[in-house]
Amino acid sequence: MNPADFGSFLQRQAVFVAQKTVIDYCRVKSGRQEKRLFDDPDFQAALRHCRWQTYLAALADVFLLGEAWLRPHAPGGAGDLAARIVALHAAALATEAPPAAEAADAAQALRAFPGQLAARQQAAPAPINTVPLLAQAPLFATLPIHPDQRVGEAPSIRGALRFHMVATEQEMERRFDAPGLAAQLLADHSP
Repeated sequence: MNPADFGSFLQRQAVFVAQKTVIDYCRVKSGRQEKRLFDDPDFQAALRHCRWQTYLAALADVFLLGEAWLRPHAPGGAGDLAARIVALHAAALATEAPPAAEAADAAQALRAFPGQLAARQQAAPAPINTVPLLAQAPLFATLPIHPDQRVGEAPSIRGALRFHMVATEQEMERRFDAPGLAAQLLADHSP
């Protein structure tokens, strides 16, 4: 059970959650004008910004999901587990340098994650289909479709985001052995 593989998996899932949610919505919304819209340089810039902003928050969401899934298998080791998850999150964030325009937000995401994790650890355990998702706010704030053109569609957009997070949880459960992975993460953190 390789913790680095777990971190890589979570990073790839964050990319998937962000891109799938944003691009699918934009494609459906643009309909027959998809090619023209996606070829527009201004739209491409706005889409790139939205994907990065959503990704930075989705990265936190998937690592919070992973930590919550492993925590019951680390009795008495929640602090050490959190430290390892923070390190894996930092490594995941470093896998691809953000564009210069997104670098400050990426640095802020890195600084914010330990506090986000601590807050989630203090909250009562909850299934992924009910926890607040950090990616929701930046997704709605940066989605490159004008809000006037999204009237009444917020539940569908939130649902798509939530669906991809639930799918991430299911794939994580299928691919990894929680007790073995938690033990390895704690062993790797031993002095």
